[in-house]
Amino acid sequence: MIMRPGQQLLLPANTVFIWFSLLVTLALNMLMNMGLFGRAAWVPDLLALTLVFWCVHQPLRIGVGTAFFFGLAMDVHQGSLLGQHALAYTVMAFGAVAMHRRLLWFPVLQQSLQVLPLFAVAHLLGMVVRLLGGGSFPGWPYFLSPLIEAMLWPFVTVMLLAPQRRAPDPDDNRPL
Repeated sequence: MIMRPGQQLLLPANTVFIWFSLLVTLALNMLMNMGLFGRAAWVPDLLALTLVFWCVHQPLRIGVGTAFFFGLAMDVHQGSLLGQHALAYTVMAFGAVAMHRRLLWFPVLQQSLQVLPLFAVAHLLGMVVRLLGGGSFPGWPYFLSPLIEAMLWPFVTVMLLAPQRRAPDPDDNRPL
């Protein structure tokens, strides 16, 4: 792959770290739903954010099947319709895998604008399934959640790529 000038060479992602980050964000989602914010409509879905990140950066390891599994886990935890989060996460993961090659050519701030539609479609799909199942409209603050997730994208990128960053060691005899 041709690298952009100034782009840092990354070490391979550790599989244990990938799964650890997904499990930690699953636990954080569960804690946020039970804790201070309750089930506030505007609270960002950290698990969805982490799933999209790994689907973009490691599409051969994390994909639609993983998103479906974590979606079922969120459905069971929240007591929502079985498959509501699973459907939203799988559609979101499919979109992330489909655009991962193009997305990585952009700077991180522009990436956040391009993943915003993924988050918006996932939340809209989850809301439609909830409404078709007889639920009530969550209110207009529900549409703040994808915006907050897109704003968190640069921070998540820095945090999850930190273990892969190679220490800068310039050498005149080595191009990498």
